[in-house]
Amino acid sequence: MADFIRIGTRGSLLATTQASVIKDALVAKGHAAELVIVSTEGDRSSEPIANIGVGVFTAALREAIDDGRVDLAVHSYKDLPTAPDPRFEIPAIPPREDPRDALVARDGMVLGELPVGSVIGTSSPRRAAQLRALGLGLEIRPLRGNLDTRLNRVSNGDLDGIVVARAGLARIGRLSEVTETLEPVQMLPAPAQGALAVECRAGDTELVALLAELDDADTRAAVTAERVLLAELEAGCSAPVGAIAEVVESIDEDGHVFEELSLRGCVATLDGSDVIRASGIGTPGRARELGLSVAAELFELGARDLLVEAGRDR
Repeated sequence: MADFIRIGTRGSLLATTQASVIKDALVAKGHAAELVIVSTEGDRSSEPIANIGVGVFTAALREAIDDGRVDLAVHSYKDLPTAPDPRFEIPAIPPREDPRDALVARDGMVLGELPVGSVIGTSSPRRAAQLRALGLGLEIRPLRGNLDTRLNRVSNGDLDGIVVARAGLARIGRLSEVTETLEPVQMLPAPAQGALAVECRAGDTELVALLAELDDADTRAAVTAERVLLAELEAGCSAPVGAIAEVVESIDEDGHVFEELSLRGCVATLDGSDVIRASGIGTPGRARELGLSVAAELFELGARDLLVEAGRDR
């Protein structure tokens, strides 16, 4: 491992803030580290994410690892394709930020206060589908750009509100602008939302061991269940699929405390006319099996037809 650890990141404020969390953790352990900005196709394009494809923010970072320009990369985990890439390993998934979605609306309003016809911006077919399913008569419009750009479209009156990941606002210190944090019963977040993936070359054993010290077991279990569900549904990060898992403490009949992993998932039509939901409980050590089980239940309830329909509509 090099004396100086090079951390690949996109150049946005959110991305560099996320990468700096990892840099600071490595420095605290006595390792010199620096950020290396890598431009990605997703940063250069103004097209909707659904049009430009899964992995648009992560491919360039992975190539930078592969060709030796950086030693590791910090990704928003929800942006990574679910298909494994044998060139790389993810030794660290640090403690997760709040995975829920958040509304930033004019005049401090919550969803239920927005008048019929209010214009809401979102970059995500998943969010758009679940917003439409609430039956509030909102007009949903595509939204791209960094978080500052998105927030400005509310403050300048261009939009009545936007829905974004709460974690991003937390990381850049803008939580005060949230007018409502959306509970999972209203909107299930994207699989792995709020989690970071710290990725490096497979076989770089010294760096893998160092990064593994930053791993959070509960976050890894939750994210594993969510992403297995997504992969089993064969749905990309732009599909109308939501999932949230969490490790919770339970008490058995003898009064012993033990940990369980709960998972909720949904698949929606893009127009919000149908939302299929399923849930399950397992153990943190069997996160993959839980993801497969809840995905199987979604299939039994008709998820395949909804995903086919969503693919045709895009």
